[in-house]
Amino acid sequence: MKIAVYDAGAGPRIGVVLGDRIVDAGLEGSLVDHMAGWESLAPVLAALDREKGRPLSEVRLCAPVPRPGKIFAIGLNYADHIAESGMGTPERQVWFTKAQTSVNGPFDPVQVPKVSQAVDYEAEMVVVIGRRGKHIAREDAAAHIFGYCVGNDVTERLWQHATPQWSLGKSFDTHAPFGPWVTTADEVDPHALDIRCTVNGEERQSSNTRHLVFDVFDQVAHLSQAMTLEPGDVIFTGTPGGIGAAMSPRLFLKAGDLVRVEIEGLGAIENRFEAEA
Repeated sequence: MKIAVYDAGAGPRIGVVLGDRIVDAGLEGSLVDHMAGWESLAPVLAALDREKGRPLSEVRLCAPVPRPGKIFAIGLNYADHIAESGMGTPERQVWFTKAQTSVNGPFDPVQVPKVSQAVDYEAEMVVVIGRRGKHIAREDAAAHIFGYCVGNDVTERLWQHATPQWSLGKSFDTHAPFGPWVTTADEVDPHALDIRCTVNGEERQSSNTRHLVFDVFDQVAHLSQAMTLEPGDVIFTGTPGGIGAAMSPRLFLKAGDLVRVEIEGLGAIENRFEAEA
């Protein structure tokens, strides 16, 4: 099932995406508010009538979780990206955070900051946690995942590498667009999906999630050893090779560029880059 948060002019609502239409789910509050009772709610939503919806083209799709409790992202998690970064394969998972204020809608503008000289894209599959847990075993990790999205871990490279800690360079406003909806975990094999990124129509990244160094379930299990994962927490699972910083010459993003990230079965997001006002 594809669950979206959308705005048709009266504020955010939860909807079910059926083909090229969206049907209001009749739910109040946020998507996170309903995750605990999803098992009983899902059959009701699955029975919604497509013809009672409206075209997706008539609504604005929002980030499915506008203010996640936690946003974590893993670095160096595809072999080709590790190679282009000139680094060795990590023995342990390399994690950083992105600020809540970096969250952005799947088709909303992304800022090229006033202080920026090196904005880059990173196509990523995004995990949305749906069930609370601590010290989650790898074999139990799937049960804690609500669903999957398409994301772009937008990065300001000079700020990222100015210090050993990456989080500032990863946390500029608008630099975490994801969506366009959440595809629920029961419909997804997260380790067999083609992932692709284009800039102004030119392909820059192309891979498959089977090439993750640490797969999704390893990631959930590892993070949960340190902290309690809660419904609505968001995990960016790593980017494949092809980033602008690794090209010769380097190709960073500028105002006017259009970046599209698409993942097999999960949809696509597309963001125009604009100079910060």
